[in-house]
Amino acid sequence: MEKPAICGGTPIRDKKIAYGHQYIDEADIQAVVEVLKSDFLTCGPKIGELERKLCQITGAKYAVVCSNGTAALHMACQAAGIKEGDEVITTSITFAASANCVRYCGGTPVFADINEETYNIDPAEVEKLTNEKTKAVVAVDFTGQSVELDRLLAHCRARKLVLIEDGAHVIGTRYKGKCNGSIADMTTLSFHPVKTVTGGEGGAVLTNSEEYYKRLLLYRAHGITRDPEQMEHEPDGPWYYEQITLGMNYRMTDMQAALIISQLDKLPVFSARRKEIVKTYNEAFSGLPQIIVQKEIPESDTTRHLYILRLNLSKLRIDRRQFFEALNAENICCNVHYIPTYYFPYYERLGYHKGLCPKAEKLYQEIISLPLYYAMTDQDVQDVIGAVTKIAEYYGV
Repeated sequence: MEKPAICGGTPIRDKKIAYGHQYIDEADIQAVVEVLKSDFLTCGPKIGELERKLCQITGAKYAVVCSNGTAALHMACQAAGIKEGDEVITTSITFAASANCVRYCGGTPVFADINEETYNIDPAEVEKLTNEKTKAVVAVDFTGQSVELDRLLAHCRARKLVLIEDGAHVIGTRYKGKCNGSIADMTTLSFHPVKTVTGGEGGAVLTNSEEYYKRLLLYRAHGITRDPEQMEHEPDGPWYYEQITLGMNYRMTDMQAALIISQLDKLPVFSARRKEIVKTYNEAFSGLPQIIVQKEIPESDTTRHLYILRLNLSKLRIDRRQFFEALNAENICCNVHYIPTYYFPYYERLGYHKGLCPKAEKLYQEIISLPLYYAMTDQDVQDVIGAVTKIAEYYGV
């Protein structure tokens, strides 16, 4: 087989383009500087301000911010009461945290296969896998496209399951006109730098349930409360507090909160630009027989976090790794999202094995994540398209 390091001629670009990158402007910098000059670097007023802003944007009644998206998932599973002996259904095409959060609580992840056109968890597979041990579903809005919330919610309500929406990719997306974050029992967010909105790190859990909200506050901060109504003993002074459950230290700093608040002001323009780039990619790649374009359900008005290039390997003389390396030779930096979680040695040792989710496993063999972020120029986008087209045609059959 031919080595695809160079398709011939000069590379499309003379300087590499990253697959993802944050956008920080002067307003963001000043927001953080103001906190650094203030009296509170953590546990200060910016935490509540960010939580109110997230509720305002999403329509959720309550928001609890935390240190990162994984912490948010852990807190959500704790609030849902996941424990040893419980099963939680999730997808395998996701970052490991979507399953790890179940293990942190002693539960057992059960991996459901995907819809092969949208790449999101297939509700029919969730229904098939539900049994008397099932306690919750962690449904991942993969790439930023909403999962089929109506069907998943109907199933969870009928079986008395908790629906946790892993919305690490989903901020800015709307499902049937409603913001994701205001629909599932709990929705988690991530503010990692490659996400649409960043705080460097950071996460949040959104919910409409006061009961979950109170639990989340406890699990974020050591299980400690200063609320007299939650205490078991009589306070012996105004300094008094109690630890009433086992929580973690998952608090967010005020510097992070200030940055995220500033970034959220730009969410409409971030979303619009990402949609514009996705539309341009889709139009360019839909005419290439070597490429399969990800489909979206009509209910999802999607702000895409990732753009997944799926290769039609039957139309190519090279495999995914060679295509990936060829893109790198054209100075287009890519990634792969994701390795099926149960492929990892940790999960193998727990008894998981290849073959559990055939559609997800096939998808993994064929996907590459292309550059997608707000600050991409039109020329950047055209260079990515040019490189993909060049390689697809050069190695096409």
